[in-house]
Amino acid sequence: MENVNDTIRVAVPGDEGRIRALFAEMLRSIYHKDDVQGYEAGYLDKYWQGGEDRIYVAELGEVEAFLSVEVHHEEKDYLYLDDLSVAEIYRNRGIGTALIRRAEARARELAIPAIVFHVEKSNEAALRLYERLGWSVFRDDGSRYLMGKEIPGARPGCR
Repeated sequence: MENVNDTIRVAVPGDEGRIRALFAEMLRSIYHKDDVQGYEAGYLDKYWQGGEDRIYVAELGEVEAFLSVEVHHEEKDYLYLDDLSVAEIYRNRGIGTALIRRAEARARELAIPAIVFHVEKSNEAALRLYERLGWSVFRDDGSRYLMGKEIPGARPGCR
């Protein structure tokens, strides 16, 4: 496989169908059932508006993974990683790690000092990945954890 970092790009509206399919695959994998609800109509539109929010995709012939990155300017600025999905046949090849590293680079680009992400408690593989990448549990939210990481090199308050 080529260098996975070379396969990552910002998603475009034409990627939406594949992103929706990967999201449904991720939900089936996490919840171990076939009857899952995907994104509502129009949910992904915010990523195509030219704002700060992005979806990064890994394209290996076709889009095989994605990560949604939302920028929040609140009392403290932070990135929220909304969804991460890697096609089952491409898991454990460093693609998820590369997408997360790209989100961390985005935080540095925007001078945002922290990233947070929810992970289902039952998703043990994801928990191990995030802990290995330096993330820690910030809060217990019932069936899932809110994990967080401070981003070195991002200076708070600068935009």
